[in-house]
Amino acid sequence: MQFAQIIGQQAVKDRLIRTVTEQRIPHAQLFRGATGVGKLALALAYAQYISCEQRTDTDSCGLCPSCVKYSKLAHPDLHFVFPVIKPANKSSVVCDDFVGQFRQLVLDSSGYFGVDEWLARISDDAKQGVIYANESQEIIRKLSLKTYESEYKIMLIWLPERMNIQCANKLLKILEEPPEKTVFLLVTNRPDEIITTILSRTQHVNIPRLETGEIVVALLTRTGMEISQHDALNTARIANGSYLAALNLLKEGDEKQQNFERFVTVMRLAWKVGNQKDHASLKTLKRWSDEMAAAAVGRERQKAFLAYGQHLIRENFIFNLQQTDLNYMNTGELAFSQKFSPYINERNVEALVEEFSLAERHIDQNVNAKMVFFDLMLKIILLLKK
Repeated sequence: MQFAQIIGQQAVKDRLIRTVTEQRIPHAQLFRGATGVGKLALALAYAQYISCEQRTDTDSCGLCPSCVKYSKLAHPDLHFVFPVIKPANKSSVVCDDFVGQFRQLVLDSSGYFGVDEWLARISDDAKQGVIYANESQEIIRKLSLKTYESEYKIMLIWLPERMNIQCANKLLKILEEPPEKTVFLLVTNRPDEIITTILSRTQHVNIPRLETGEIVVALLTRTGMEISQHDALNTARIANGSYLAALNLLKEGDEKQQNFERFVTVMRLAWKVGNQKDHASLKTLKRWSDEMAAAAVGRERQKAFLAYGQHLIRENFIFNLQQTDLNYMNTGELAFSQKFSPYINERNVEALVEEFSLAERHIDQNVNAKMVFFDLMLKIILLLKK
């Protein structure tokens, strides 16, 4: 991986490059920051730059034998440690048992993925991933070997906060007396969960959140992604500096679209009942309530719809106040709100949000869903009535 492939973070890239060009590479560095800002990608690009045979002032060459192997994450002097889940039929496990899957996920995602995605790839078990004690023996063994091709051996530890205490204590001893020409790159989401003695023996590299504009450009230029400038901007704003969060928001698009269509249906029917005395629409709302309450929909989807309803009511109120710079709506939502927002005002906004919120709490408490949804429909009819 090269620095040029990584979204933003130019100041961090410049700092890492300087440590190599000035021959001041710290033996242990901790890359810390929020999920999805590019920490793992930066650590890999840095490792490739250290090992590159024809590096430039700004990046690794991408063409030398070392870079070719790094492009496949298969360089013999690059070692990985990461959380794993021990299979029920095994007494012990090490990262090398899963390293092929880890490499593939890194390559597929360009380094932007979360721990849940990784653990789901290797196991159906709901257990938390752990870096087990016997991994420390593997680290010692690998670092005791001579380098194969590069000047440095690089040990990249992804999520060291997942180490159990035995492994963390053994790693501490290695950090205190590191083998010559060895670089430890620790990549963490939660530095506060790492033992303080390890924190004190590493040089911290703080990775800031991405700028909104950087995420927008990344989304618009992502291969295989079709997204408008407007939707890319809204997604980036909601993602709060995390490219991974932006991608996850877009993955949720199908369910969000379904909730949007449900919301539109409910509001149109309720308005017709309250303002046009359309009794056929009331019967349709009753059928909709029964369908929404069905077991096939499930409590989690029911709650997700009710939470989405609260969100869109707030967005329409803000839109009605002509505070469009504070709105976070996609193109479809915005088009609907052009006509719907006048019906969400100071008179009813708080009550509408409260009714959706109350329904969500009732569903969570396992109250009869048919009663909850039909009662909500009746309340909406009254609140939208002129």
